[in-house]
Amino acid sequence: MKVEVPPEYDGERTDLVLARVGGMSRDAARSLIVAGGVVCNGSAVTTPRAAVAAGAVLEFEPPSGAVPLEPEDVAFDVVYEDAHVAVVSKPAGVVTHPGAGETGATLAAGILHRWPSVRGVGSEQRWGIVHRLDRDTSGLLAVALTPEAERGLRAAIKARRVSREYLALVHGTPATPTGTIDAPIARDPTRPTRMRIDPSGRGAVTHFRVEETLGAMTLLRVTLETGRTHQIRVHLAAIGLPIAGDRVYGKAVGSPRVFLHAARLVFEHPVTGAPIEATSALPPDLAAALAAAR
Repeated sequence: MKVEVPPEYDGERTDLVLARVGGMSRDAARSLIVAGGVVCNGSAVTTPRAAVAAGAVLEFEPPSGAVPLEPEDVAFDVVYEDAHVAVVSKPAGVVTHPGAGETGATLAAGILHRWPSVRGVGSEQRWGIVHRLDRDTSGLLAVALTPEAERGLRAAIKARRVSREYLALVHGTPATPTGTIDAPIARDPTRPTRMRIDPSGRGAVTHFRVEETLGAMTLLRVTLETGRTHQIRVHLAAIGLPIAGDRVYGKAVGSPRVFLHAARLVFEHPVTGAPIEATSALPPDLAAALAAAR
């Protein structure tokens, strides 16, 4: 099996990346590496702790029990579609692609169900997917339907030519109507499922502007310059603006789930060069939370 390291895993440990994109447990990934069964860009990986860069190609023999991605009828909206690329809106609660402990009913399986020809475009377990959203984050994702589109979209994301805007309802009010958070992020060594601000981490830049002030809460429009895991949630919490409904980094009040929605996606078509702009309205649960805040 060959998988290309996605942008959001740039600089992460090989065992973690292998578990996430190879559809296996972290222990299985470590064992595979220690046994000499993993190659990165043509060279054997000798330690699970070795960092890998975005775009690197990992080659390995899937462990027994690893299941190839199969199509499933998973509900999602298609906002834009042509022969090469689609933009879909992922519902909250749906995992973007299989990973350690996450297998069935993923968006990746739903994409394969709707577009069977996407098999072989990109990496196993995530055919056609070039970026991701957390399980509880809803909204827009670009999908490559052909190899040419996949290469073009990955290059555009790496060059930061894809504009990704989110709506976030936070507790508190920013000191200024616009702002930029430039702080490196790393995985929390004491709690591996969490991220944290860390000088030794990977660079991360988030821009925000106030959309609406709602007493003790504020609706922000957030733009990503980089795409680190949990970036918006960690950055906003770090400046005293925790996202409503975020039980991990914020406050579990003000929203039934993390109030984070990928509302606008703008990029050049990877084949024709034509501009594509897609938007997605707040889903009913977040719209109700916003109405209550108002």
